[in-house]
Amino acid sequence: MTGLSIDSLSMRFDLPGGGHVQALQDVSLDIRQGEIMSVLGPSGCGKTTLLNILAGFLAPTEGEVRMNGHVVTGPAAERGMVFQQGALFEWMSVRDNVSFGPRMAGRKPRDYNGTVDHLLDVVGLQDFKDKAIYELSGGMQQRVALARCLANDPDVILMDEPLGALDALTREKMQGLVLKLWKETGKTIILITHSVEEALLLGERLLVMAPRPGRIHKEYTLPFADMGVGADLREVKKHPDYAPTREEILSMIWNMEEEIMGRQEATS
Repeated sequence: MTGLSIDSLSMRFDLPGGGHVQALQDVSLDIRQGEIMSVLGPSGCGKTTLLNILAGFLAPTEGEVRMNGHVVTGPAAERGMVFQQGALFEWMSVRDNVSFGPRMAGRKPRDYNGTVDHLLDVVGLQDFKDKAIYELSGGMQQRVALARCLANDPDVILMDEPLGALDALTREKMQGLVLKLWKETGKTIILITHSVEEALLLGERLLVMAPRPGRIHKEYTLPFADMGVGADLREVKKHPDYAPTREEILSMIWNMEEEIMGRQEATS
C-alpha cells in the first residue's frame, strides 16, 4: 500500500534492575498517503514511543512498520521529524537551517535555492532569512523547523508536541499554518499532542490511546481539519459537533488518568 502500515507493533523496555515496561502492545494501523492524524492519550501511554518507531529511531520488540511497502529499519529522508523544541542549529541563520538537509545530501545550491526561498515565503520568514535562530521567537523557530523538514521533501511529517511550548495566540496561528501546509503539500502528517482542542482541529483522524501498555482505545473521523484550512479556527470551534466531541474525549482521558492514579495508589 502507499503510506504507512503498522502491523502488530509492540515495544518493551527492559529495566536495568530486572523487570520491564510494556510501552506498546499489539498496535495495528494503516495511514493513507495525504492524511493528517492526531494522537492523544494520558501520560505514559506510548505516544512518543510510537512516533519514534515510525521515525526509525527505535526498533520495535515485535511487529513491523512498512512505508510504501518496505520495512522501516531506521531513519530515512522519506520521514521527517519536527520536535517540541525545534532542534535547530542556533548559531546558523534561518536560511542555512532550512537548507541544511539538501546541503548534507550533496545537492547543489542551484537545485535547492528556489525551494528554500519558496518555503521561507510560505512560513512567513523571508524577511528573517539572515537572522540567527537565537534571535527569533519560539513561534518563528517552529516555523523554521517546519520549513527545514519540508526542504527534505519527506512523504511523512512526524510531529511530537511541536506547538506545546507556544503561547495561545501563536499556537493558534501555527495550527492554521500546519493545516495550510498539509493541504498545499499533500504530505502525510502525524501529530502527537496533549491538547484535546488541538487534536480535534488538526486530525481528520484522531486516535485516543489507552494507558500502558499503549494501544488504540478509540478512533474518530472528524471534519474540523478540512474546515479549518484557510479559515478562522475559532469559527470552526463553533461547529455543533465540536464541543460534544471535545467533552467526550476529555472525559475519556480523565477517566484513564483516574485509573492510572488508582493503580499507583494501590501499589504504594
